[in-house]
Amino acid sequence: MTKKIKITIEGMHCASCATNIERATKKIKGVSQASVSILTNKAIFEIQDNVNPEEIKKEIERIGYKVIKIE
Repeated sequence: MTKKIKITIEGMHCASCATNIERATKKIKGVSQASVSILTNKAIFEIQDNVNPEEIKKEIERIGYKVIKIE
């Protein structure tokens, strides 16, 4: 079973920032889709039920961005 979560991210400056986040988070087992928008500062992830959103937050922060909110 999959679900979607939305994460608000701070610190993106260009399209390459969004690409970096997508690439890094797609490596997490159970993340099937990642779509990051620099215009809205939001990312939408399609994840398996066994994925903890905190894992995604940690990965985003590990590569240098700040997670503001997880919905």
